[in-house]
Amino acid sequence: MKLTLRSADAERLILDEVDVGVGSLEIEQLKQLLHKDHGLKHPNRLSLKQQSNGKPLKDNAKLNDLSEDGNHVVLFVKDLGPQISWSTVFLSEYAAPIAIYLIFYRRPSFIYDASLVNKPMHYVAKIACACYVGHYVKRVLETLLVHRFSHATMPLANLFKNCSYYWGFSAMIGYYMNHPLYTPPSSTYVYTGLAGFIICELGNLSSHLLFRDLRPLGSHVRRIPYPYPSNPFGSFIWSLVLITLMKF
Repeated sequence: MKLTLRSADAERLILDEVDVGVGSLEIEQLKQLLHKDHGLKHPNRLSLKQQSNGKPLKDNAKLNDLSEDGNHVVLFVKDLGPQISWSTVFLSEYAAPIAIYLIFYRRPSFIYDASLVNKPMHYVAKIACACYVGHYVKRVLETLLVHRFSHATMPLANLFKNCSYYWGFSAMIGYYMNHPLYTPPSSTYVYTGLAGFIICELGNLSSHLLFRDLRPLGSHVRRIPYPYPSNPFGSFIWSLVLITLMKF
């Protein structure tokens, strides 16, 4: 199979009718070959298309299916820029909020009024700390043991965007929940919310296990989950936190 490769942005000729082997070669294998034998970027940075402004080809697409005559195929390549693994992104998102929250839990005098930092910590704040840290410990363990990713990497720039959301949200909740002047709601309100929090955490875990089983290990298969197509428990968890615990 002969390959002509052009850049997707300027349609500059990169390779002209280079022999890449058999037509049954898949896009994923072609990316590796282009990196190893022709000096292109790492396979995770390469996006191959049939048209310069078209959709990226799936990794399991075969060259035979992309060629009109079965002997020659023209493709366009785009450099996706620096990449980072999905697992690294998730671990960065979920591990840092634990440390951030615990900083506020310690009530450092450079954050709170020094004359108030020695006030006794209310039991509700201790419950909130256990819930918050427990939630993110669960997410870290899910990243390591449960999640299966359809793509190996994502753009490095997304790391800062994603982390700023999680880290900023953790700082906001940590500041108010551990404030020396925090005023908790009634015990009935707290324990009702705690029960709902635990139920939603278990529901969230069951959803992630369901999603994992929809994608066989080492595959890129995407199946529609049943009985529900999305995971609502994450939203329920934080709604309970905000409504039940954050009273001022």
